Parts: sequence; structure tokens; C-alpha cells
Amino acid sequence: MPRVRTLAAACALAIATIAHAQAQNWPVKPVTMVVGFAAGGGTDILGRTLARRMSDILGQQVNVENVAGAGGMVGSARVAKSSPDGYQFVLGSRADTINQALYKKPLYDLRAELVPVILVADQPTVLIARKELPVANLREFVAHVRANQKTMQFASAGHGSTGYIDCALLNQAMGVNVTHVPYRGGNPALQDIMAGRVDYICTLSASAVPLVESARVKAVAVLTPERAPMLPDLPSAKEQGIPEMDASTWYGFFVPKGTPEPVIERLHQVSSAAMDTPEVQAQLLKAGAIVFPANRRPREYFRGFLEREIEKNGATIRASGIQVD
Repeated sequence: MPRVRTLAAACALAIATIAHAQAQNWPVKPVTMVVGFAAGGGTDILGRTLARRMSDILGQQVNVENVAGAGGMVGSARVAKSSPDGYQFVLGSRADTINQALYKKPLYDLRAELVPVILVADQPTVLIARKELPVANLREFVAHVRANQKTMQFASAGHGSTGYIDCALLNQAMGVNVTHVPYRGGNPALQDIMAGRVDYICTLSASAVPLVESARVKAVAVLTPERAPMLPDLPSAKEQGIPEMDASTWYGFFVPKGTPEPVIERLHQVSSAAMDTPEVQAQLLKAGAIVFPANRRPREYFRGFLEREIEKNGATIRASGIQVD
């Protein structure tokens, strides 16, 4: 019996040693980055821009696979249930924290099944309005909405979308109750803003910039404490009297729980190196995304940030009374 136990212990040690060596040598084959949204969209462009540079650094191809559905939840769930060996990771986002509260039965547990690796980029939320709205800045906008809230409407890409959450937070800050008009996606909502059928929308910088630059909408404010580099002339909400507004959509990499520590650390290092590449930063900025600075990249920071995001977005969803089966 002692011999059997000794043999079992030796086998376990050998397996652990092999696993550790494999983790240290990661990757020895192509890696898959899962993107939970359709090809060609802002999240996909962000992922592919990073993947190209990460492939160069790793010496292995980082393939992007689009697994769209349920606001990114299908793609994240796939990675959460995958083998924890580092060969699949997901480009997650703020949508992951929203989905945990929006759906009665989420396809995965964000806290328990996915490990945050690194925050990679952020897209500021921009408040835009129909061109004919008689306001020139955020202070005038607030006064106008307060006086006309019973007849005004705000648009979003749907209940539970980041734009809906951000406009709900803005309305709360203004102390108003404005009718919400949900659309099946951001494009039809923006079309109706341009046509003057609805009054305002909170949308990501990638969608807002071309409309603002072509004067098809009225830019009111960037809903963050600081101005956005892609709209440098547009004052922030803080500058215009609503300092508590800090609305943006972040993106970050996650791996399945149980992924070896050396693999997570290597992925973190490679991601950070890709983010520091000037060409990558320029391409992402053109796509409406700002790379996170070094002080917001540590894994410990991401873990605390994620908890705050889960609570903040969950509170807004719960207050709205909206849930999806």
C-alpha cells in the first residue's frame, strides 16, 4: 500500500511538472481571441487591431473568432466553459457586467468562471441630440429637458444596452423622467436622431464622431470627467456642471478560471506591450477607443474595477425593473 501511494504521488508530481512546463512555454500553437460581437463593428475592429500586434510579439497567430449573441454573453460564456489552458480568451466589455443583472439566468457567472487579465481600451460616451433641439451646451440642455420632459424622448440600442444605462444615469443626474424609445440596435436609433424623430441619445464615441464631424447631429457633451481626444473641442460633463457623470464602455481580456498563472501573466505582458505600440494606439483612437494607461493595467486594479462595475451597472438595471428571461 505505501508503494501504491508513493507511485500515485510521483505520477501527480510528474503531471504537475509537465503542466507547469507547458504553461511556461505557452503558446506553442495558435491562440483564439473570442469577440462576442459581429465582424466589422467597433469591438471587432479593436480586437483585430490588438490581435495583429500580439501575433507579432508572441510568434504565434492570434486568431479572432466572432461569436455574437445576447449582447456579448454567448462569446463570453463559450470561453468561460472552455479548457483553461490559455488557448482561448475573450475580449470582454462593460456589457458583461450589465448582462449579469439584465438576464435572470446568465449563461455564465462572471465572478466565478472568468479571470480578468487586463483592461485594454475605453470608449467615452457622447451625448448627442437632434440638430433642431434649441440648446448650445449641456447647461442649456438640462434646463430644456427639465422644462419639457413630458414631451421629450431619448433613444437607445435597446433595454440594457450601454447607451440606455448611460442615459438613465444622466436622466437621474438631471432629475428628470423622459420617455425611453428602445431600438433593435444602435444604427436605427441614430437614424431617427438624425431625422429628428427622437430628441437625444447617449452613444459611444466611435458612432458619434462621424455624425458630429459631418454636422448631422448636435454634440452636447462627452459624458466623462475629461474631454475625449477624438472630440477635443467638445466640453465634458464635468466642465459643464455634472461632475458625477463618468460614462464609457471599457474592454478587457478574460480567461477561464483555472488557467495557469504563468499563462495569465504572459498574456498580460503581451497585451500591455501591444497596447504600447504607437501604431496600435493610433488605429484604436481612429476607431474611437483610448488605450488604458499603465496605472490602470495591473490585474489587481482590474479585479477591483470589475466589482465596482458589476455593482454600478447592476444597480441601474435593478432600479429600472428590466430583466430578460
